[in-house]
Amino acid sequence: MSVTSKILNIGEYKAEVVSDRYNPLIGRRELVLRVDHPLKPTPTRLQLRFSIAKAFNTDVERVYVRSVKTEYGMGVSRVEAHIYDSVERALAFEPKYVVERNGGVKPQQ
Repeated sequence: MSVTSKILNIGEYKAEVVSDRYNPLIGRRELVLRVDHPLKPTPTRLQLRFSIAKAFNTDVERVYVRSVKTEYGMGVSRVEAHIYDSVERALAFEPKYVVERNGGVKPQQ
């Protein structure tokens, strides 16, 4: 597991990459982000998905947010996301409910 200190801008939020590793067997990049949003609502999956795609210069159809867990009263969320090598790999490995939660294959912003 390689740890980087990359900071992402997600609209009015800031996110720090806590963990970034590549899984060659599946063909995906596995990210864990720490999103700070004090006194603001938790960012939506679509906001996260588009921002991650932009930050990593990839197609939004290859990015899937697996989970968003917010600490009660803290304004901090832990986000797990996957960036696949291809859309076909993403659809082969991501469960149908995760694809639907992320706005489908071609999300509408």
